[in-house]
Amino acid sequence: MSLTALPPFSIAPLPRIEFGAGALGKLPAIAAGYGRRLLLVTGARSFDASPAAATLFAALRERGCSWEQVRVAGEPSPQLVDATVAALGKEDFAAVIGIGGGSPLDAAKAIAGLLKPGNSVLDHLEGVGPELPYRGPATPFIAVPTTAGTGSEATKNAVLSVPGQFKKSFRGDRLVAAWAIVDPDLLASCPPELIAADGMDAFTQLLEAFVSTRANPMTDALARSGIMAVKDGLAAWHGGGEDAAAGRERMAYASLLSGICLAQTGLGSVHALASPLGAYFPVPHGVVCGTLLATATEINIAAMQARDAANPALPKYAEIGRRFAMQKGLNGDDARAYLVEALKRWETDLAMPRLGRYGVGAGDIPRLVAETRGPRMGTNPAALTDAEIGAIVAARL
Repeated sequence: MSLTALPPFSIAPLPRIEFGAGALGKLPAIAAGYGRRLLLVTGARSFDASPAAATLFAALRERGCSWEQVRVAGEPSPQLVDATVAALGKEDFAAVIGIGGGSPLDAAKAIAGLLKPGNSVLDHLEGVGPELPYRGPATPFIAVPTTAGTGSEATKNAVLSVPGQFKKSFRGDRLVAAWAIVDPDLLASCPPELIAADGMDAFTQLLEAFVSTRANPMTDALARSGIMAVKDGLAAWHGGGEDAAAGRERMAYASLLSGICLAQTGLGSVHALASPLGAYFPVPHGVVCGTLLATATEINIAAMQARDAANPALPKYAEIGRRFAMQKGLNGDDARAYLVEALKRWETDLAMPRLGRYGVGAGDIPRLVAETRGPRMGTNPAALTDAEIGAIVAARL
Protein backbone atom coordinates (compact mmCIF):
# COMPACT_ATOMS: atom_id res chain seq x y z
CA MET A 1 0.00 0.00 0.00
CA SER A 2 1.43 3.37 -1.02
CA LEU A 3 1.26 6.36 1.29
CA THR A 4 -0.79 9.38 0.26
CA ALA A 5 1.05 12.69 0.30
CA LEU A 6 -0.07 15.16 2.95
CA PRO A 7 -1.34 18.45 1.55
CA PRO A 8 0.59 21.62 2.41
CA PHE A 9 -0.98 23.80 5.08
CA SER A 10 -0.21 26.72 7.35
CA ILE A 11 -1.20 27.50 10.93
CA ALA A 12 -1.83 31.07 12.08
CA PRO A 13 -0.61 32.29 15.51
CA LEU A 14 -2.08 30.73 18.64
CA PRO A 15 -2.00 31.82 22.29
CA ARG A 16 0.09 30.12 24.91
CA ILE A 17 -2.47 27.92 26.68
CA GLU A 18 -2.92 27.03 30.33
CA PHE A 19 -5.74 24.50 30.71
CA GLY A 20 -7.15 22.76 33.75
CA ALA A 21 -8.98 23.14 37.03
CA GLY A 22 -7.35 25.88 39.08
CA ALA A 23 -5.57 27.43 36.09
CA LEU A 24 -6.88 30.87 37.12
CA GLY A 25 -4.38 30.76 39.98
CA LYS A 26 -1.58 31.21 37.42
CA LEU A 27 -3.00 34.50 36.14
CA PRO A 28 -1.46 36.89 38.73
CA ALA A 29 2.09 35.76 38.00
CA ILE A 30 1.51 35.80 34.24
CA ALA A 31 -0.04 39.28 34.32
CA ALA A 32 2.63 40.69 36.64
CA GLY A 33 5.23 39.44 34.20
CA TYR A 34 4.09 42.17 31.81
CA GLY A 35 3.95 44.93 34.43
CA ARG A 36 1.95 46.25 37.36
CA ARG A 37 -0.71 48.39 35.64
CA LEU A 38 -3.52 46.34 34.10
CA LEU A 39 -6.84 46.83 32.34
CA LEU A 40 -9.52 44.28 33.21
CA VAL A 41 -12.49 43.78 30.90
CA THR A 42 -15.28 41.67 32.39
CA GLY A 43 -18.98 41.03 32.09
CA ALA A 44 -21.45 43.27 33.86
CA ARG A 45 -21.82 41.39 37.14
CA SER A 46 -21.30 37.64 37.27
CA PHE A 47 -17.53 37.42 37.62
CA ASP A 48 -17.32 40.24 40.19
CA ALA A 49 -19.89 38.41 42.30
CA SER A 50 -18.02 35.10 42.20
CA PRO A 51 -15.59 33.81 44.87
CA ALA A 52 -12.97 33.53 42.12
CA ALA A 53 -12.94 37.31 41.67
CA ALA A 54 -12.10 38.06 45.31
CA THR A 55 -9.31 35.50 45.26
CA LEU A 56 -7.90 36.82 41.99
CA PHE A 57 -8.04 40.47 43.03
CA ALA A 58 -6.28 39.74 46.34
CA ALA A 59 -3.53 37.81 44.51
CA LEU A 60 -3.04 40.66 42.03
CA ARG A 61 -2.71 43.17 44.88
CA GLU A 62 -0.15 40.95 46.57
CA ARG A 63 1.97 41.25 43.44
CA GLY A 64 1.69 45.02 43.47
CA CYS A 65 -0.75 45.22 40.57
CA SER A 66 -3.38 47.91 40.12
CA TRP A 67 -6.05 48.05 37.47
CA GLU A 68 -8.91 49.80 35.78
CA GLN A 69 -12.00 47.72 35.11
CA VAL A 70 -14.36 47.97 32.14
CA ARG A 71 -17.65 46.07 32.36
CA VAL A 72 -19.42 44.87 29.23
CA ALA A 73 -23.19 44.42 29.36
CA GLY A 74 -24.52 42.56 26.33
CA GLU A 75 -22.75 42.29 23.03
CA PRO A 76 -19.92 44.79 22.52
CA SER A 77 -20.31 47.63 20.04
CA PRO A 78 -17.78 49.71 18.11
CA GLN A 79 -18.90 52.67 20.22
CA LEU A 80 -17.94 50.84 23.44
CA VAL A 81 -14.50 50.01 22.05
CA ASP A 82 -13.86 53.52 20.75
CA ALA A 83 -15.07 55.18 23.96
CA THR A 84 -12.84 52.95 26.09
CA VAL A 85 -9.81 53.62 23.89
CA ALA A 86 -10.47 57.37 23.99
CA ALA A 87 -10.86 57.40 27.77
CA LEU A 88 -7.96 55.10 28.68
CA GLY A 89 -5.60 55.19 25.73
CA LYS A 90 -3.20 57.61 27.41
CA GLU A 91 -2.62 55.24 30.34
CA ASP A 92 0.31 52.92 29.98
CA PHE A 93 -1.31 49.54 30.57
CA ALA A 94 1.10 46.63 30.63
CA ALA A 95 -1.61 44.13 29.63
CA VAL A 96 -5.32 43.77 29.02
CA ILE A 97 -7.09 40.88 30.76
CA GLY A 98 -10.47 39.75 29.42
CA ILE A 99 -12.52 37.60 31.79
CA GLY A 100 -15.97 36.36 30.79
CA GLY A 101 -17.95 34.95 27.91
CA GLY A 102 -17.51 35.78 24.26
CA SER A 103 -18.71 39.37 24.58
CA PRO A 104 -16.19 40.54 27.23
CA LEU A 105 -13.40 38.61 25.51
CA ASP A 106 -14.17 40.14 22.12
CA ALA A 107 -14.37 43.62 23.66
CA ALA A 108 -11.07 43.10 25.48
CA LYS A 109 -9.42 41.83 22.32
CA ALA A 110 -10.49 44.88 20.31
CA ILE A 111 -9.54 47.31 23.09
CA ALA A 112 -6.12 45.69 23.48
CA GLY A 113 -5.60 46.07 19.76
CA LEU A 114 -6.38 49.80 19.70
CA LEU A 115 -5.15 51.26 22.99
CA LYS A 116 -1.77 52.05 21.47
CA PRO A 117 -2.75 53.00 17.89
CA GLY A 118 -5.67 55.04 19.23
CA ASN A 119 -7.76 55.00 16.05
CA SER A 120 -11.38 53.92 15.63
CA VAL A 121 -12.23 50.25 15.30
CA LEU A 122 -14.49 51.27 12.41
CA ASP A 123 -11.32 51.78 10.37
CA HIS A 124 -10.83 48.00 10.41
CA LEU A 125 -14.30 46.48 10.79
CA GLU A 126 -15.15 44.18 7.89
CA GLY A 127 -17.91 45.35 5.59
CA VAL A 128 -18.44 48.63 7.46
CA GLY A 129 -15.66 51.18 6.92
CA PRO A 130 -12.52 51.37 4.79
CA GLU A 131 -11.42 47.90 6.07
CA LEU A 132 -7.84 49.02 6.63
CA PRO A 133 -5.49 46.17 7.54
CA TYR A 134 -4.66 46.09 11.22
CA ARG A 135 -0.94 46.43 11.87
CA GLY A 136 -0.82 47.11 15.61
CA PRO A 137 0.94 47.51 17.90
CA ALA A 138 -1.36 45.70 20.33
CA THR A 139 -1.19 45.71 24.10
CA PRO A 140 -0.56 42.15 25.39
CA PHE A 141 -3.92 40.42 25.84
CA ILE A 142 -4.72 37.61 28.30
CA ALA A 143 -8.02 35.77 27.72
CA VAL A 144 -9.86 33.95 30.52
CA PRO A 145 -13.16 32.38 29.36
CA THR A 146 -15.96 31.75 31.84
CA THR A 147 -18.28 30.04 29.34
CA ALA A 148 -17.71 27.17 26.92
CA GLY A 149 -18.86 28.12 23.45
CA THR A 150 -17.25 30.87 21.44
CA GLY A 151 -13.60 29.86 21.62
CA SER A 152 -12.78 33.58 21.48
CA GLU A 153 -9.73 32.97 23.66
CA ALA A 154 -8.04 31.34 20.64
CA THR A 155 -9.23 33.45 17.70
CA LYS A 156 -7.92 36.54 15.93
CA ASN A 157 -11.28 38.27 15.52
CA ALA A 158 -13.44 40.40 17.79
CA VAL A 159 -17.14 40.38 16.90
CA LEU A 160 -18.81 43.77 17.33
CA SER A 161 -22.40 44.73 16.63
CA VAL A 162 -24.87 47.54 16.34
CA PRO A 163 -28.35 46.06 16.87
CA GLY A 164 -30.51 46.35 13.79
CA GLN A 165 -27.55 47.33 11.59
CA PHE A 166 -24.66 44.88 11.57
CA LYS A 167 -22.64 42.24 13.38
CA LYS A 168 -19.10 42.23 12.00
CA SER A 169 -15.53 41.23 12.88
CA PHE A 170 -12.35 43.15 13.57
CA ARG A 171 -9.58 40.74 12.54
CA GLY A 172 -5.82 40.54 12.66
CA ASP A 173 -3.08 38.10 13.64
CA ARG A 174 -1.77 40.64 16.16
CA LEU A 175 -5.10 40.46 18.02
CA VAL A 176 -4.53 36.85 19.10
CA ALA A 177 -4.23 36.55 22.87
CA ALA A 178 -0.73 36.14 24.28
CA TRP A 179 -2.21 33.71 26.83
CA ALA A 180 -5.45 31.73 27.05
CA ILE A 181 -6.13 30.60 30.61
CA VAL A 182 -8.91 28.01 30.49
CA ASP A 183 -10.12 26.97 33.92
CA PRO A 184 -13.19 24.68 33.82
CA ASP A 185 -14.01 25.61 37.43
CA LEU A 186 -15.00 29.09 36.20
CA LEU A 187 -17.87 27.51 34.26
CA ALA A 188 -19.54 25.98 37.31
CA SER A 189 -22.28 28.63 37.62
CA CYS A 190 -23.49 28.46 34.00
CA PRO A 191 -27.27 27.83 33.82
CA PRO A 192 -28.62 24.98 31.64
CA GLU A 193 -29.88 27.25 28.84
CA LEU A 194 -26.44 28.86 28.52
CA ILE A 195 -24.73 25.46 28.61
CA ALA A 196 -26.97 24.29 25.76
CA ALA A 197 -26.57 27.33 23.53
CA ASP A 198 -22.82 27.75 24.09
CA GLY A 199 -22.24 24.04 23.74
CA MET A 200 -23.96 24.00 20.37
CA ASP A 201 -21.90 27.02 19.31
CA ALA A 202 -18.71 25.12 20.09
CA PHE A 203 -19.92 21.96 18.37
CA THR A 204 -21.03 23.86 15.28
CA GLN A 205 -17.64 25.52 15.03
CA LEU A 206 -15.92 22.15 15.31
CA LEU A 207 -18.11 20.41 12.73
CA GLU A 208 -18.01 23.32 10.27
CA ALA A 209 -14.22 23.52 10.64
CA PHE A 210 -13.91 19.76 10.09
CA VAL A 211 -15.71 19.90 6.75
CA SER A 212 -14.43 23.35 5.72
CA THR A 213 -12.81 23.76 2.32
CA ARG A 214 -9.72 25.01 4.21
CA ALA A 215 -9.48 22.08 6.62
CA ASN A 216 -6.09 20.43 6.96
CA PRO A 217 -4.69 17.34 8.73
CA MET A 218 -3.81 19.27 11.88
CA THR A 219 -7.18 20.98 12.27
CA ASP A 220 -8.93 17.70 11.43
CA ALA A 221 -7.18 16.03 14.36
CA LEU A 222 -8.14 18.84 16.73
CA ALA A 223 -11.72 18.98 15.43
CA ARG A 224 -12.19 15.23 15.86
CA SER A 225 -10.99 15.46 19.45
CA GLY A 226 -13.26 18.40 20.19
CA ILE A 227 -16.29 16.82 18.52
CA MET A 228 -15.98 13.70 20.64
CA ALA A 229 -15.47 15.82 23.76
CA VAL A 230 -18.84 17.48 23.05
CA LYS A 231 -20.48 14.11 22.39
CA ASP A 232 -19.31 12.87 25.78
CA GLY A 233 -19.53 16.10 27.74
CA LEU A 234 -22.46 18.28 26.71
CA ALA A 235 -25.33 16.11 27.89
CA ALA A 236 -23.49 15.22 31.10
CA TRP A 237 -22.91 18.86 32.02
CA HIS A 238 -26.35 20.00 30.88
CA GLY A 239 -28.05 17.23 32.85
CA GLY A 240 -26.29 18.22 36.07
CA GLY A 241 -25.76 14.69 37.37
CA GLU A 242 -22.74 13.03 38.92
CA ASP A 243 -20.70 13.46 35.71
CA ALA A 244 -21.43 17.19 35.39
CA ALA A 245 -17.94 18.30 36.47
CA ALA A 246 -16.26 15.95 34.01
CA GLY A 247 -18.66 17.10 31.29
CA ARG A 248 -17.89 20.73 32.08
CA GLU A 249 -14.18 20.03 31.71
CA ARG A 250 -14.71 18.38 28.33
CA MET A 251 -16.79 21.31 27.13
CA ALA A 252 -14.14 23.84 28.18
CA TYR A 253 -11.65 21.79 26.16
CA ALA A 254 -14.00 21.49 23.17
CA SER A 255 -14.67 25.23 23.15
CA LEU A 256 -10.95 25.99 23.16
CA LEU A 257 -10.39 23.61 20.23
CA SER A 258 -13.33 25.10 18.36
CA GLY A 259 -11.69 28.53 18.54
CA ILE A 260 -8.37 27.15 17.35
CA CYS A 261 -10.00 25.33 14.45
CA LEU A 262 -12.22 28.16 13.25
CA ALA A 263 -9.27 30.56 13.29
CA GLN A 264 -7.42 28.28 10.89
CA THR A 265 -10.16 27.00 8.59
CA GLY A 266 -13.14 29.34 8.52
CA LEU A 267 -16.68 28.10 9.08
CA GLY A 268 -19.83 27.36 7.07
CA SER A 269 -23.47 28.03 6.37
CA VAL A 270 -24.68 28.18 9.98
CA HIS A 271 -22.23 30.94 10.87
CA ALA A 272 -22.86 32.70 7.58
CA LEU A 273 -26.51 32.96 8.63
CA ALA A 274 -25.67 33.75 12.26
CA SER A 275 -24.18 37.12 11.35
CA PRO A 276 -27.31 38.73 9.82
CA LEU A 277 -29.63 36.89 12.22
CA GLY A 278 -27.70 38.28 15.17
CA ALA A 279 -27.57 41.75 13.66
CA TYR A 280 -31.28 42.11 12.89
CA PHE A 281 -32.93 40.02 15.60
CA PRO A 282 -32.35 39.49 19.34
CA VAL A 283 -31.43 35.85 18.88
CA PRO A 284 -28.40 34.64 20.87
CA HIS A 285 -25.57 33.33 18.74
CA GLY A 286 -25.55 29.90 20.36
CA VAL A 287 -29.28 29.54 19.76
CA VAL A 288 -28.75 30.21 16.06
CA CYS A 289 -26.16 27.44 15.97
CA GLY A 290 -28.22 24.98 17.97
CA THR A 291 -31.42 25.52 16.03
CA LEU A 292 -29.92 25.54 12.52
CA LEU A 293 -27.14 22.94 12.64
CA ALA A 294 -29.14 19.76 11.98
CA THR A 295 -31.00 21.28 9.03
CA ALA A 296 -27.89 22.94 7.61
CA THR A 297 -25.96 19.67 7.83
CA GLU A 298 -28.80 17.80 6.10
CA ILE A 299 -28.99 20.37 3.30
CA ASN A 300 -25.20 20.45 2.86
CA ILE A 301 -25.13 16.68 2.50
CA ALA A 302 -28.04 16.62 0.04
CA ALA A 303 -26.46 19.36 -2.10
CA MET A 304 -23.16 17.51 -2.34
CA GLN A 305 -24.84 14.19 -3.08
CA ALA A 306 -26.77 15.83 -5.91
CA ARG A 307 -24.02 17.93 -7.47
CA ASP A 308 -20.61 17.02 -6.03
CA ALA A 309 -20.51 13.36 -5.03
CA ALA A 310 -16.69 13.31 -4.81
CA ASN A 311 -16.60 16.15 -2.25
CA PRO A 312 -14.22 15.17 0.60
CA ALA A 313 -16.68 16.52 3.17
CA LEU A 314 -19.11 13.65 2.51
CA PRO A 315 -16.87 10.95 4.02
CA LYS A 316 -16.08 13.32 6.87
CA TYR A 317 -19.75 13.68 7.75
CA ALA A 318 -20.01 9.88 7.54
CA GLU A 319 -17.02 9.50 9.87
CA ILE A 320 -18.66 11.61 12.56
CA GLY A 321 -21.91 9.68 12.16
CA ARG A 322 -20.01 6.41 12.58
CA ARG A 323 -18.19 7.73 15.65
CA PHE A 324 -21.46 8.88 17.17
CA ALA A 325 -23.13 5.53 16.47
CA MET A 326 -20.06 3.59 17.67
CA GLN A 327 -20.61 1.16 14.80
CA LYS A 328 -17.45 0.41 12.82
CA GLY A 329 -19.39 -0.93 9.86
CA LEU A 330 -21.65 2.11 9.51
CA ASN A 331 -20.61 4.01 6.39
CA GLY A 332 -21.81 6.26 3.60
CA ASP A 333 -25.41 7.43 3.51
CA ASP A 334 -26.38 5.43 6.60
CA ALA A 335 -23.66 7.07 8.69
CA ARG A 336 -24.55 10.54 7.44
CA ALA A 337 -28.22 9.91 8.19
CA TYR A 338 -27.29 8.83 11.71
CA LEU A 339 -25.39 12.10 12.24
CA VAL A 340 -28.33 14.21 11.08
CA GLU A 341 -30.74 12.31 13.33
CA ALA A 342 -28.35 12.67 16.28
CA LEU A 343 -28.22 16.44 15.74
CA LYS A 344 -32.00 16.58 15.56
CA ARG A 345 -32.18 14.71 18.89
CA TRP A 346 -29.82 17.27 20.43
CA GLU A 347 -32.02 20.04 19.06
CA THR A 348 -34.97 18.52 20.93
CA ASP A 349 -33.17 17.41 24.09
CA LEU A 350 -31.53 20.82 24.54
CA ALA A 351 -34.83 22.62 23.83
CA MET A 352 -33.39 24.79 21.07
CA PRO A 353 -35.92 27.57 20.33
CA ARG A 354 -37.18 28.23 16.82
CA LEU A 355 -36.26 31.47 15.13
CA GLY A 356 -39.86 32.66 15.10
CA ARG A 357 -39.64 33.23 18.84
CA TYR A 358 -37.27 36.11 18.10
CA GLY A 359 -39.41 37.69 15.41
CA VAL A 360 -37.87 36.07 12.33
CA GLY A 361 -40.47 35.49 9.62
CA ALA A 362 -40.67 34.12 6.10
CA GLY A 363 -40.52 37.66 4.71
CA ASP A 364 -37.06 38.11 6.22
CA ILE A 365 -35.50 35.18 4.38
CA PRO A 366 -34.44 37.02 1.17
CA ARG A 367 -32.54 39.67 3.14
CA LEU A 368 -30.87 37.04 5.32
CA VAL A 369 -29.85 34.97 2.31
CA ALA A 370 -28.43 38.01 0.51
CA GLU A 371 -26.16 38.76 3.45
CA THR A 372 -24.69 35.27 3.76
CA ARG A 373 -22.40 35.72 0.78
CA GLY A 374 -18.91 36.33 2.10
CA PRO A 375 -15.92 34.69 3.79
CA ARG A 376 -17.95 32.41 6.06
CA MET A 377 -20.00 30.90 3.23
CA GLY A 378 -16.87 30.73 1.12
CA THR A 379 -15.53 27.86 3.22
CA ASN A 380 -18.81 25.93 3.41
CA PRO A 381 -18.18 22.53 1.79
CA ALA A 382 -21.23 22.75 -0.47
CA ALA A 383 -21.90 25.56 -2.94
CA LEU A 384 -25.45 26.23 -1.78
CA THR A 385 -28.06 27.99 -3.88
CA ASP A 386 -30.12 30.84 -2.49
CA ALA A 387 -33.08 28.48 -2.28
CA GLU A 388 -31.09 25.99 -0.21
CA ILE A 389 -29.86 28.69 2.18
CA GLY A 390 -33.39 29.98 2.52
CA ALA A 391 -34.63 26.46 3.25
CA ILE A 392 -32.28 26.24 6.24
CA VAL A 393 -33.98 29.27 7.80
CA ALA A 394 -37.50 28.32 6.74
CA ALA A 395 -37.26 24.92 8.40
CA ARG A 396 -36.63 26.52 11.79
CA LEU A 397 -39.07 29.45 11.79
